[in-house]
Amino acid sequence: MGNKPSAVESCLISAVGNDKGLIAAQSTIGYQLSHVKPYNLDIPVKPTAVAYPKTSEQVAAIVKCAVDNSLKVQPRGGGHSYANYGIGGEDGSIVVDLKNFQQFSMDKITWQATIGGGTLLDNVTKRLHENGKRAMAHGTCPQVGIGGHATIGGLGPSSRMWGSALDHVQEVEVVLANSSVVRASKDQNADVFWAMKGAGAGFGIITEFKVRTQAEPDQTTLYSYGIQAGSANDKATAFKKWQKLISDPDLSRKFASQFIMTELGVVVTGTFFGPQSEFDSLNISSRLPDADESVVVLDDWLGVVGHWAEDLALELAGDIQSNFYAKSLAYTKDDLIPDAGVDELFEYIDSTDKGTLAWFLIWDLEGGAINDVAPDATAYGHRDALFYHQVYAVNLFGRIDDTIRDFVTGLNKVVTDALGHDLGAYAGYVDRALGDDGASKYWGENLERLQQIKAVVDPGDVFHNPQSVRPKA
Repeated sequence: MGNKPSAVESCLISAVGNDKGLIAAQSTIGYQLSHVKPYNLDIPVKPTAVAYPKTSEQVAAIVKCAVDNSLKVQPRGGGHSYANYGIGGEDGSIVVDLKNFQQFSMDKITWQATIGGGTLLDNVTKRLHENGKRAMAHGTCPQVGIGGHATIGGLGPSSRMWGSALDHVQEVEVVLANSSVVRASKDQNADVFWAMKGAGAGFGIITEFKVRTQAEPDQTTLYSYGIQAGSANDKATAFKKWQKLISDPDLSRKFASQFIMTELGVVVTGTFFGPQSEFDSLNISSRLPDADESVVVLDDWLGVVGHWAEDLALELAGDIQSNFYAKSLAYTKDDLIPDAGVDELFEYIDSTDKGTLAWFLIWDLEGGAINDVAPDATAYGHRDALFYHQVYAVNLFGRIDDTIRDFVTGLNKVVTDALGHDLGAYAGYVDRALGDDGASKYWGENLERLQQIKAVVDPGDVFHNPQSVRPKA
């Protein structure tokens, strides 16, 4: 930081108890590389400052500094926003990095865990395991932070059994736009709690979560089927069988599954939360095309979660900064792609110039316990989603070009054209290209209530990114 800090810098330094090491500004050496750290290199963002508070009171003081200087604020947990929304998504924001919020405790009577808002999922897993062999549903990338994950949705392999990550959340400590620090739950500040469970980045900064936990499964079966699919027709046939399998209303909630397609081929992979004998009774292999089958049974929960982190797609999209472009779609049970549409989709994938070899397409089974929750019980907008897809392409040699962008966009269009209507999108795979339509795609019919709550708790739109909820006029 320079010798003469600006008024904003001075305010921020004061907010963190005059500890200059907790504030990085644009004049700080290595600012972009060491402090801003954009996840998507294709979207340049330069915040006004990055703050590393240690207490909720310091967070509140930072928010007040931002308000006093007419600046926007965004919290950062793991920093994995696809559009860099954790650093504001556009120039000029104050970033509140929560890495110092690592508190953890476990109530061994209720098995409710208290988790700091800056905790990464890898540490969530380890700390729950070390405190009673407990677990909660969350995604597979260990470097993602719980702060963004559990306020967007938080989908993962165990979500069909236990719900999304945000469904585990029972109470939060949150800093609001007026710099107050409040507790929010279904019994206090209920509107804030409702909004934080699905659209958190637009409403406040969570410094602490209280979550319900589950006992770790005793045995878990990991499976993978490498599909022998060379032609577009072979791949289409494989997908039709997978789609029929996962749309079976009687399919066990212990069964999680992904259909993954890359330049290398097709694999159906996932987890069954039970012994192999129970998995075998599902006869999964007979419901898919001929494949190279691999089945591993583990009784080590940390080993199971560690296996998820070795996913092929995570090698492209895990913790590595890159130039990438991604889009998603949310499918309900009424949005199964018809056979003719599947054929057209896989022909499109095989014949279209992608502009890169580093791409993947994942369909991810959800449903189950996530769908048990009423659509308006939380702000999360896709309680009727049976499965999602995300298509993700990386340019290893520079910015995303039109060829890559057109491939990704065109793939989604083939699907929606086949269905004859548009589909929602998952806010965890935020898509800046959706523009002003993003909010309705992410939150659906819950958007109007979100806008009403925003007008009450953050009328000045302090907590802002390019697609966050805006106050209702």
